[in-house]
Amino acid sequence: MLLCIDCGNTNTVFSIWDGETFLVTFRTSTEHQRTADQYYVWFSSLLAHHQLEVTILDVIISSTVPRVVFNLRVLTDRYFNTRPLVVGKPECLLPVEPRVDAGTAIGPDRLANVAGAFDRHGGDVVVVDYGTATNFDVVAEDGAYLGGVIAPGVNLSLEALHQGAAALPHIDITQPSKVIGTNTVGCIQSGVFWGYVGLVQGITQRIIEEYGRPMKIIGTGGLAPLFSQGDVLFEHIEDDLTMHGLTVIYRHNVAHGA
Repeated sequence: MLLCIDCGNTNTVFSIWDGETFLVTFRTSTEHQRTADQYYVWFSSLLAHHQLEVTILDVIISSTVPRVVFNLRVLTDRYFNTRPLVVGKPECLLPVEPRVDAGTAIGPDRLANVAGAFDRHGGDVVVVDYGTATNFDVVAEDGAYLGGVIAPGVNLSLEALHQGAAALPHIDITQPSKVIGTNTVGCIQSGVFWGYVGLVQGITQRIIEEYGRPMKIIGTGGLAPLFSQGDVLFEHIEDDLTMHGLTVIYRHNVAHGA
């Protein structure tokens, strides 16, 4: 079976793919000091809890935190006796090469999102990923990554507001019952929620105008379902888009003998 690992700035996700579906998905906080042994104890304990007996034969990793990759490599070598594919490294082939400025470093999660979106929806797509940053990834007609937009993430913005203004409380994001807040919490919730609805609408519209043809808008990331309530922002919401993209990249490498 294939173990897909997506390591972001906030969370690291492990998913086991049996060739047709994801059997289980585990999530933990991203900590660069976590050792390979600690990863294995956590992972094997959860497998035992779910009464799953699996044999990991291959591993593919997407990581936006370079310091974590070393311990994940040790994990796969020591406990699964395999060398992982690491998205973004030269030895990991992509279904279609990105068309961006020479020397540009592209986040591995963005490459996985593009591969997953093209496999499920074809080209002419904008993927909006609500993570630590809010990323907009543009997928060409042939599946190439053309570039995109990076905006501050929702929770990052909330934390910055709380830290920068001592009188403002830290709140959880939710859709407010009305736009005009009548208390401090309501004002912040309205500003953040409707502000990000406007941000997504405005940026995607400008992308479509610049691209010059109709595009599908796909939402992913933990907050995508919440923001889809505010307006019709997305044609589809894909909870597992990044993980699916990792399986697409893995299959492409297997098919080409990488």
